[in-house]
Amino acid sequence: MDIIQLAIKRPMAIIAAVIIIMLFGVSALFSIPIQLSPDVAKPVITIRTHWPGAAPAEVEREIVNEQEEELAGLPGLSRITSRAETARGRIELEFEIGTDMDKAMLLVSNRLDRVRGYPDEASEPRLRRSGEDDDRIAWFHMTQDPNAKTKKEIHHFGDFAENVIRDRLERVPGVGTVGVRGGGKKEMRVIIHPEKMAQYGLTVPEILQTLRRANVSVTAGDVEEGKRRYVVRTEGEFRGVERVKSVVLRADRDSASGRTSRVLVSNVADVEFGYSKPVHRIRTNGQPAMAMFATREAGSNIVETMKGVRKAVKEIAEGPAKQEGLIFRQLYDETVYIDSAINLVVQNIWIGGAFAVAILLLFLRSGRATLVIGIAIPVSVVSAFVAMSLLGRSINVVSLAGIAFAVGMVVDAAIVVLENIYRLRQRGESVSVSALLGARQVWGAIMVSVLTTVAVFVPLLLMERTAGQIFRDIAVAISVAVTLSLIVSVTVIPALAKRLLVRGIFDAEGGYKIPYVDAFGRWFVESVVRLTKLIVSDRRKALGFVACVTCVSGLLTWALLPPLEYLPEGNQNLVIGYVYSPAGYNLKSITEMATRMEDKIRPQWASETGPYAAPDEPPKLKYFFFLAFRQRTIIGARGVDPKRAKDMVKLLREAVKNEPATKGTFRQSSIFGRRVGGTRSINIDVMGPVLEDISQAAQRISEIAEEYLPNAQVRARPRIEVGEPEIRVIPDSVWLADNGLSTRDLALSVDAFNDGVRVAEINVGGEIIDLMLMGPVTDIGATQAIQNLPVVTGSGKIVPVSSLAKVQVTTGPTAIWHRERNRAITLRIRPDSSIALGDAIDIVKQKVLPQAIKEGLPPGIRFQLAGTAKELDATAAEMKWDLLLALAIVFLVMAVLFESFVYPLVIVFSVPLATAGGVLGLTLLRQFDPEQRLDMLTMLGFVILIGIVVNNAILIVHQALRHFREEGMGHQEAVMEATRNRIRPIFMSTLTSVFGMLPLVLFPGAGSEIYRGLGSVVVGGLSLSAIMTLAIVPPLLSIVIGTVEKSREKRAISKPLA
Repeated sequence: MDIIQLAIKRPMAIIAAVIIIMLFGVSALFSIPIQLSPDVAKPVITIRTHWPGAAPAEVEREIVNEQEEELAGLPGLSRITSRAETARGRIELEFEIGTDMDKAMLLVSNRLDRVRGYPDEASEPRLRRSGEDDDRIAWFHMTQDPNAKTKKEIHHFGDFAENVIRDRLERVPGVGTVGVRGGGKKEMRVIIHPEKMAQYGLTVPEILQTLRRANVSVTAGDVEEGKRRYVVRTEGEFRGVERVKSVVLRADRDSASGRTSRVLVSNVADVEFGYSKPVHRIRTNGQPAMAMFATREAGSNIVETMKGVRKAVKEIAEGPAKQEGLIFRQLYDETVYIDSAINLVVQNIWIGGAFAVAILLLFLRSGRATLVIGIAIPVSVVSAFVAMSLLGRSINVVSLAGIAFAVGMVVDAAIVVLENIYRLRQRGESVSVSALLGARQVWGAIMVSVLTTVAVFVPLLLMERTAGQIFRDIAVAISVAVTLSLIVSVTVIPALAKRLLVRGIFDAEGGYKIPYVDAFGRWFVESVVRLTKLIVSDRRKALGFVACVTCVSGLLTWALLPPLEYLPEGNQNLVIGYVYSPAGYNLKSITEMATRMEDKIRPQWASETGPYAAPDEPPKLKYFFFLAFRQRTIIGARGVDPKRAKDMVKLLREAVKNEPATKGTFRQSSIFGRRVGGTRSINIDVMGPVLEDISQAAQRISEIAEEYLPNAQVRARPRIEVGEPEIRVIPDSVWLADNGLSTRDLALSVDAFNDGVRVAEINVGGEIIDLMLMGPVTDIGATQAIQNLPVVTGSGKIVPVSSLAKVQVTTGPTAIWHRERNRAITLRIRPDSSIALGDAIDIVKQKVLPQAIKEGLPPGIRFQLAGTAKELDATAAEMKWDLLLALAIVFLVMAVLFESFVYPLVIVFSVPLATAGGVLGLTLLRQFDPEQRLDMLTMLGFVILIGIVVNNAILIVHQALRHFREEGMGHQEAVMEATRNRIRPIFMSTLTSVFGMLPLVLFPGAGSEIYRGLGSVVVGGLSLSAIMTLAIVPPLLSIVIGTVEKSREKRAISKPLA
């Protein structure tokens, strides 16, 4: 017994199965993680190594070069980039797509273990895979309450933020990590006095070495006594101030008296707690602040996580923060945008579903018939959530957009089945026979239609690139929903049709009448039939008409195809900018510069001048904040009106314009987060052996780029200016020898009395802090003061630095970057929104770089495009191959159904028509939204079109062959009858699909940039192809059907003879 017959005989079992699946779907809906965008895994490993106080050149020489040497030649490594900056080194390893990253992590760790001789103060390298803690879902700030009883600098609350706030937030389920910015770290200070050191003849290296040797804890095996085993430990770790004070630096025994004199730390130094200098200065709406951020744990439900975060924020604000005289608030909540984006898609699903049902009712004029088909929408959509849960997908804007697209598509198969049942009922067949035969006759056609729809996604599911990973959610959502709709159409539809359509369904003569609609429908059908008859009657007319239509479609596609873009950025209400100050600016100067920007923007703060802004005025800001640190400042703003978020970019750019030698770049936060990076940037790696030459070439390329790309934001990483002010102490070996000192002794003394030397990490009261050795004055206010820093010799003399070395004021690099182990500067060009990224890349390739080469470059300089520009080229090329592969798969699937390569070829002619319609739809959308371009998600629309536009042609060919083979009609008569019979189901399915997807195109809002372009392509392609398929498929079919069928008959006759 086949499944169709079983469904008709046991309808209650089918209804029960549907209810069970729906319940599973609802259950799965509440268990699937909710997030803004799909998870994107990049094959990248990052290595970070910290070396407090080290200059970039030292970090490059002692750390980066050594690590690069060992990491070169790793299996699967495609790109290596490195950064040597003040106090830290970073290496980023990018592997080939498909690399086993667990194995890669192990290999990298083993290679790093080979590196020997790290500087004493350098930390162990830390490894991290891309995707771990990449998305910051919330930002918080902490300011002092103006009414607080005790006042102290905000960075002194760093320990409170680390130990109380961070601890509470990280206990929220779903929170990955919490980062703290702007706090000073608590430390224990050993403040040495040079006069006392000289009195006892102690030097900085001696004190440093003694302290390090004293701070030990060593296990020395165990002792067994009776039934017990005792672990033996030598415990000397520093646990408090008194323990450090009591360390003996020197012990001398008087042989005459037998007494021992001891010099303790307390004899030459004060030991106390303090706070390190903050490396960040933060202000929020004009107040000094500390900032914190929270990241999402992989696989967590961000909506539920944020509920827990809000509860924790309230507890902290009303509890410990209030007790400390602090105000703790949440500045940014990603779920606000997620809720808006998801609510918009859900709204579109409801509206699209209502539109689809209205179209069905318009055609069927029967509530029962509409109910039979309409049931396919909730069953297929809700059931899709079960499959998404099993496949580990998440609910996000992209996957929900896929569900919204599927709403109009899932009724296609049901329409075809029910329409065939209706046709058989009109012929006088019984309800049971009509239900059984109606489903059986079209089973093959709808199965192939579904297979072609699903098959086009196979190449996309195999894509490993960033765009491919984003495509997966929409591909899975549509594929699962459409596949389930096939099952529904051959089980639920026949079963319900038998029960609900006993009285028959709409009859053209006796049902409800809609005057103008019915008249138009009759005229349209008659017109199509007349046109088909006219063309089919003459082969030359048929060939000429098909050729003409195909050529016009091709030319239209080529002429109107918009420029390429990578990925849509979204319209989040958050603008982030990076402002680069002149080389050598200290934190105080950078903070003052950022404060001047703050003052310029202050009139636009809602807290200052109210929330209302006229349309011709700049937008009002709810929050404005900056984070100033070495070399650059991060600026952030959130608007009162989310719809005017883009206008904030211009406002912030204007604020930085008049700052001398200062450049800034600003952009809206990308909807795909930090995992994908800035989606509208062109990276040019300028590489060479000499930093000055690299800087010169990068400067010129930057100037040329600004000439050819007006209003583009260009920034260099690291900065183009090589010279950052630097004081170099050059030891004199003779002077050092005369005083019994080594170069290391001098270097450690300068470090201690200027900045402080880290002795070790110690555990005090369960808290890990630094133990620092430093002089009484750690803030040297003049360059000349370095010459006067004291150096204590072993003989008890105090010698100024100038007596041991030459002190020169010079310049050094702000940072040193490597690309493929070559020194490099990366230019990041962000084109103005008025020019597409693809066009900007062409300008860079064809004009900017050739002109730079023509003008002449220093020897050894070379460059390459990287980043999004490289990714766009690679993804676009892969998408083109995927389009061809999808077309080939669809062709072969149809060849299996028809057992012929000719009929699929006829059907494939509908694809160019759909492509032209897709381009027309996108062009129409661009009239209302000029910034809509052919991004990779929009290009996905053309892939989807390949799978669904052939469905109409399949129906015509399948029906014509049935008329010819089973009913004995002539060639032309079969084609004409098939065309006449299929017009109604074709337009029912097309209009339900179009109107089901139309809300996605018509209603703008949060996240709509992701799917509006895609929707316009599919809607436009379906609309045009529905009409043009009826115009070209029957003529082509009439030309080939006779020849193919004769050949088939000959093969059938020859088989028995063989």
